[in-house]
Amino acid sequence: MTMAKVFRSPARHGYAVEVSPFIPNRVACAASQYYGIAGCGTLLVLDETETGVALVRSWEWSDGLFDVAWSEANEHVLVAGGGDGSLQLWDTNNHSAPLRVAKEHTQEVYAVDWSQTRGENLIVSGSWDQTAKVWDPALSRSLTTLRGHEGVIYSTIWSPHIPGCFASASGDGTLRVWDVKSAVCRLAIPAHKAEILSCDWCKYDQNIVVTGSVDCTVCMWDLRNVRQPVNQMHGHAYAIRRVKFSPFSKTVLASCSYDFTVRFWDLSRNQPLLDTVEHHSEFVCGLDFNLHIPNQVTHKNTCSDNTVCFFFYATS
Repeated sequence: MTMAKVFRSPARHGYAVEVSPFIPNRVACAASQYYGIAGCGTLLVLDETETGVALVRSWEWSDGLFDVAWSEANEHVLVAGGGDGSLQLWDTNNHSAPLRVAKEHTQEVYAVDWSQTRGENLIVSGSWDQTAKVWDPALSRSLTTLRGHEGVIYSTIWSPHIPGCFASASGDGTLRVWDVKSAVCRLAIPAHKAEILSCDWCKYDQNIVVTGSVDCTVCMWDLRNVRQPVNQMHGHAYAIRRVKFSPFSKTVLASCSYDFTVRFWDLSRNQPLLDTVEHHSEFVCGLDFNLHIPNQVTHKNTCSDNTVCFFFYATS
């Protein structure tokens, strides 16, 4: 691992970070005061420069912000999920208020994602109210509400391959796959015996999904045969907060944890652990690969050191 650049956000506790699909050096970060329990939230847009990390734009929100996603159609637009049950649509050209606010969830919105498949422009949100909602890109109204989870929804991720399909991970220990057009759950996998805090699709195989759980394991699932995971990674000492597949390799993924570490895995190796990053002093909650620069990763931590870090990881 090569340490790179750090941005500090005092009195803000980070929950999510996402690299822009359009601008190679730009990221968005969702953060909250007081660990999201009380106080306001802040949405940050940052640019990595030759000498460090520069603040491009920041907005304040009346409640904590827990997730963020960039539009796949407009480089200036992004959506955030809030502790007040709202989704807000923001524009980097607008310095003050959000373009639109939608509030249909009755509890915290902990997950948002913007669809990536060609010809589709939808947002999905997951909430502590145990529902997932699908929205048009203007957030004018929700198009459908999907029910089935029996616990908090922590993660909702669109399939990069199949239009109208997303996966969700929940505190009920299940990974679910949803068909938006039919508004039904196509697959419910009892993936862990503990809460699942994150899931992600493989960018190269429509049948592969990874989950990260409070049980400290990362599990890879083949949706064609879900009786048991095809791979299980051990190494984290505490709950796994986020998992992400690499956009450049079908076998490489990353996980970050409440054990203060980020770990990189290569499933093609007998010993899959590639690298462990241990420079944070508190929980690591957000993680994303740069879509434009191979092996560059950005991650955001919560609690006292309040940092966003850009670095490159080792591949061998």
